[in-house]
Amino acid sequence: MRRLRGARSDAGMSTAEYAIGTVAACAIAAALYKLVTSGVFTDAFTELVNKAFHVI
Repeated sequence: MRRLRGARSDAGMSTAEYAIGTVAACAIAAALYKLVTSGVFTDAFTELVNKAFHVI
């Protein structure tokens, strides 16, 4: 009986941990979206692509 109880403890994440993980993933996604859609990033990326095509 003791062996069965020991195997079940900490078998995976609980619902609260899933919720915190989901919120953290959404926050990271929102920050990346904000970065990628910013004017500075868009200008730098466009310049990088233009330079790459001019080399070819």
